[in-house]
Amino acid sequence: MNRTIKVLVVDDERYAREEMIFLLEQQPFIQVVGEADSGESAIMKAIQLQPDVLFLDVEMPKMNGMEAAKALMELKKVPLIVFATAYPQFAAEAFRINAIDYLLKPYDEEQVKQAVIRIQDKLLPKEQIGTVGRPGKLAVEKDGEIDYIPIQEILYMFRDEKVTKVLTKGNEYELRTSLKELESRLMPFSFFRIHKGYIVNLQHVKRLTPWFNGAYQLELDGRTEKLSVSRNYVRDLRQQLEV
Repeated sequence: MNRTIKVLVVDDERYAREEMIFLLEQQPFIQVVGEADSGESAIMKAIQLQPDVLFLDVEMPKMNGMEAAKALMELKKVPLIVFATAYPQFAAEAFRINAIDYLLKPYDEEQVKQAVIRIQDKLLPKEQIGTVGRPGKLAVEKDGEIDYIPIQEILYMFRDEKVTKVLTKGNEYELRTSLKELESRLMPFSFFRIHKGYIVNLQHVKRLTPWFNGAYQLELDGRTEKLSVSRNYVRDLRQQLEV
């Protein structure tokens, strides 16, 4: 039986909690077991519900998120902590208390997804991560025939008007499937969105070069073109690539 990851969402703003819960419920293996609106309530519910992870706001009345996180470290079962806040200046302190990630409001769907992937890597057995929606090969119909592309041979995918193009070292294929749907199906593999319209296979990344205004250009094995990496994805991309 597949294990689920129990999550407690803590934020003193109701709409922020609702947004985070909605984004988390789109991710595989995640079960939101409760929510809290203060640091004190977070500790009580953590004792009661025994969550695996807390998505925890920093700035809250009375006991703030940092204080709550330190108190949670004293529990018999210590949960993982993901800070989710509007304040970037607390990041250094967050990682000193071993937070697994630090998300900034307004929440970005891709950043929440990457945080969940890190949590899955920590808490789930590798064989389970690959069980949901894991195709052995990608089926592509061409001239009335169906080709099956080994997932590891895919270098990148991008949206071109009404089709999604899938590129390998020697071939280019077209799919009617949306890029978002492909991203969901390939989640157990090493694919990462670098731009609104581009997803790359991290196994084939060769070089990352600074470009301008915080953006980068990315090169892949076996291809000569350079792909643009949006500055919104650069930090998470480097975290995924670097040891």
